[in-house]
Amino acid sequence: MPMLAAAEIDTYQRDGVVALREKLSSDTIAKLAHAVEENMNSPGQWANEYAANSQQGRFFDDYVNWSRFDEYKRNALTGVLPEIALGLMQKDSGRFFHEHVLVKESGNNQVTPWHNDDPYYGIDSLNNVSLWVPLDEIPDEIALRAIKGSHKWQRNFIPRKFVDQSPYAEDARGFEPLPPAEELDASAQIESFPAKPGDIIAFHFRTLHSAPATTNFKGRRRVVSFRFVDSDAVWATRPWRTSPPLAPNALAPGDLLDDERFPLITR
Repeated sequence: MPMLAAAEIDTYQRDGVVALREKLSSDTIAKLAHAVEENMNSPGQWANEYAANSQQGRFFDDYVNWSRFDEYKRNALTGVLPEIALGLMQKDSGRFFHEHVLVKESGNNQVTPWHNDDPYYGIDSLNNVSLWVPLDEIPDEIALRAIKGSHKWQRNFIPRKFVDQSPYAEDARGFEPLPPAEELDASAQIESFPAKPGDIIAFHFRTLHSAPATTNFKGRRRVVSFRFVDSDAVWATRPWRTSPPLAPNALAPGDLLDDERFPLITR
């Protein structure tokens, strides 16, 4: 059986987001969960604690640790996830960009604000995908929400900081402020994506998305996102510090990502 149905690919191309149900085994989920625990006990150089020094539940994030944790690397470069990524991008080859761990513990009152990922990144890519892999059951009350079709708006937004939701800059050439949250909340194109372990929510780097707080939720919300681009993606600069804050090394703006930090994936 093919890993993806034609309808799933069509939905992704049209909406910039699709729920892929029961794609990962329970063994894969268990091994990823163990890697996340190891990661939380040994954070990387760019880890964040968004609720540090507060009475809230923990909100941890970290990224670009695939070279330290074998399970991240294995899933990023072999098996189901790269196959799905290439299928959704409709390509035979591409590159793994990075993984991103997000853990919201019970009782965290911080909302993940509306944003899209593209302006945070130091690359330019029109054909890409984030594979959002939940390690816990995520009911609708705390589920990822996305505005379908927003990846086609052809608008570049100034990103916001997760810690206080302030913009990275008040003004930046080629970028505009995000619309007010109440305007985005009123969109008729919002879809919520409750999920179970084994499911994958796939979305484009330019798709606007958000997530509620876990203030009254009794469980954890652990997610690992695996991010992929096609072979046409290039190195880029932004008017702010990128996330992840990768150094250019030998790459100049406009260069293809021919760099060991962005491993090749094929099918």
